Amino acid sequence: MFPDHIRRLAASVLAEFEFAGYMLATAESCTGGLVAAALTDIPGSSAVVDRGFITYSNVAKSELLGVPPSLILTHGAVSAEVAVAMAVGALARSKADVTVAVTGVAGPGGGTETKPVGRVHIATAVRRGPAAHKEFTFPGDRTAIRLATVEAALERLHTSRPRTNLR
Repeated sequence: MFPDHIRRLAASVLAEFEFAGYMLATAESCTGGLVAAALTDIPGSSAVVDRGFITYSNVAKSELLGVPPSLILTHGAVSAEVAVAMAVGALARSKADVTVAVTGVAGPGGGTETKPVGRVHIATAVRRGPAAHKEFTFPGDRTAIRLATVEAALERLHTSRPRTNLR
């Protein structure tokens, strides 16, 4: 289902989190659950993956993750502020120690001059730690943008997990 390099990255994230005794959750908009799918495609992922939130609509972001509607109105759904709020909301609404959130414009339509097709915001939140954010602009068609987002989200999980072992 996923390219080999994404499967290897997902397996690596899962192994690191399992070794450290950490759980993770995803909050996804433009990927529609593909980050969680890449992780749960790996056997044994239930030892690490707590849950995934697919919040494609703005209402879902607010209802499921607690993203304030005013934040979405002020900054737009595709923004650093909303991505961070999604990651923090997923942390508050799960048993995860680390969350990753993605929001963006996968195309082919929907882009603007300030938020072009391929613009993606990825945020991570760590229990007992700060949230982090990174903005990307990925080239290609809808599939390429979504797969690049999955890969980048897995990379962010890889570099964002707490470096201590809970066991």
